[in-house]
Amino acid sequence: MKAVSRSKRQLMIGIVQFCLFQAAWFACVLGAAHGQVPAGLMAVAAVVLLHLAMSPARAADLALTVLAMLVGLVWDSWMVRQDWVQYASPGPLPHLAPIWILALWALFATLLRGPLSWLHGRPLLAALLGGVGGPLSYLAAVRLGAGSFPDPASALAVLGAGWAVMTPVLIESARRLGRRLPPTSAELN
Repeated sequence: MKAVSRSKRQLMIGIVQFCLFQAAWFACVLGAAHGQVPAGLMAVAAVVLLHLAMSPARAADLALTVLAMLVGLVWDSWMVRQDWVQYASPGPLPHLAPIWILALWALFATLLRGPLSWLHGRPLLAALLGGVGGPLSYLAAVRLGAGSFPDPASALAVLGAGWAVMTPVLIESARRLGRRLPPTSAELN
C-alpha cells in the first residue's frame, strides 16, 4: 500500500512539474514575442528555483541545469548563425542564442529527472520524442511570435535531427548525474 501511495505522489509531483513547465514556457515565449523578456525570465527563474529547492538531489539537478544551458547556448547559437532561426528579442549579441532561449533550456532541465525520467535507459524512445517534440516546441514559439524560420521545412528538419541527438544525451546525463553526485549536506538534512 505504501508503494502505491508513493507512486501516486510521484505522479502528482510530475504532473505539477509539467504544468509549471508549460506555464513558464508560455510566459517566456510570449514575453519574448511581445518585448517583455524580463517577465518571462522571472517566470522561468521561479520554476527552476522551486525545482532546485525541492529537489532531493540538488547538486545533480543544478549540474544538469548548467549542462542543458551550455548545450542550448551552443545549439541555438549555431542555429542563429546558420540562419535556420531568427529570434524575437535577440539581445545585445545577435549571433548568440538570446537569454530567454537559455532560460528555456534551464526550464527543460527541470523535466529530465522528473516527468521525463521514464525515458532513462530508453535512448531510441528519447530520440524519437526529442526529434518530434523539439521541432514542435520551436514551431509553437514561432507561431506565438517569438521568432521566425527563413526556410521552415529545412529548419524543422535540422531541429528534428538535432533534438533526436540532444534529447537522449541529456536524458542519459540526467540518469548518470543522479547516480554519481553525492547529496549536499542540505539534502541530507
